[in-house]
Amino acid sequence: MMSITIPSPADFHVHLRQGSISELITPHVRKGGFDLAYVMPNLKPPVTSTEQALAYKADLERIDPNVEYLMTLYLSPELTPDEIRKAKKAGLVGVKSYPRGVTTNSDGGIESYETYYPIFEAMQEVDMVLNLHGEVPSDANANIHVLNAENSFLPHLFKIHEAFPSLRIVLEHATTRAAIEAVKKCGPTVACTITAHHLALIVDDWAGQSWNFCKPVAKYPDDRQALRNVVKEGHPRFFLGSDSAPHPPHAKSTSTPMHACAAGVYTSPILLPLVAHLLESFGALDKLEGFVSKNGRAFYKKPLDSQHQGRIVTLRKTQVGKLVDEKYVLGSESLVPFWAGKEINWEIAE
Repeated sequence: MMSITIPSPADFHVHLRQGSISELITPHVRKGGFDLAYVMPNLKPPVTSTEQALAYKADLERIDPNVEYLMTLYLSPELTPDEIRKAKKAGLVGVKSYPRGVTTNSDGGIESYETYYPIFEAMQEVDMVLNLHGEVPSDANANIHVLNAENSFLPHLFKIHEAFPSLRIVLEHATTRAAIEAVKKCGPTVACTITAHHLALIVDDWAGQSWNFCKPVAKYPDDRQALRNVVKEGHPRFFLGSDSAPHPPHAKSTSTPMHACAAGVYTSPILLPLVAHLLESFGALDKLEGFVSKNGRAFYKKPLDSQHQGRIVTLRKTQVGKLVDEKYVLGSESLVPFWAGKEINWEIAE
């Protein structure tokens, strides 16, 4: 039986929420095969201070102490250069930028990047990472919509990188060929996360199918091929960030004239087998270790060494595909995962 051994897989973009739903999903990081979680700060209220981030980390460690949680702050007017220096000393790793209103809990997002140049200067000085949700808000008058919002953002990426060439930047959850080419063009201080679901989906898969709807939306077949190609290439500045984003079934399955369905798909509990399944489907299985472990750790300066090897995860190919669970339940909370009811040809060997 075919098997693959991966050292300490790391998910460099995951939403672990708060409250009772966090109790359900936090253990799914490890269930899905991962040893490290780069945690997003878009809670209610968002995580804008070092104290909030440390309290959040302590809560996650209480739920599951077996995962390394890397914490982030939400880029907002409350953030100051002094807070950045304080955060760095406390072990926080990055700051996440959300354009206003483009995704879940982004109502407090930014409208002008130049306003935050003093923050970026401090981040460059202390070597914190800037994580960019790479879309601009929709604007019918400017012909900006979900299908071109990411490409319309790329000039902002170039401008920030030019102004702060030593600032480590991650363009999050890229979905387009143009985004892949932009990151390559920027050079060694700019990297990019790619999700499992964007390696699987195209626009036809979410149009009319709310369970596959996320932000940024999956794009055209040619864009998906560009994502697959850069993974198959083994480019060192592209790595997994799942953007696993859980929402209650009622928020995903229904919409009203006043409220759209929630944006986000939930991949954490099946993540490593799903990534193996997808990479095998387009001939990139030999790049699995780099994509889920080595590349991201190298960029974030969290490499595996003799002091920190993490756990070793073994995946094995199944003779008969395993069906993904239809639902995960804890108390009153329930979640429907991505790929529910479909087969995956890999499993984690217990």
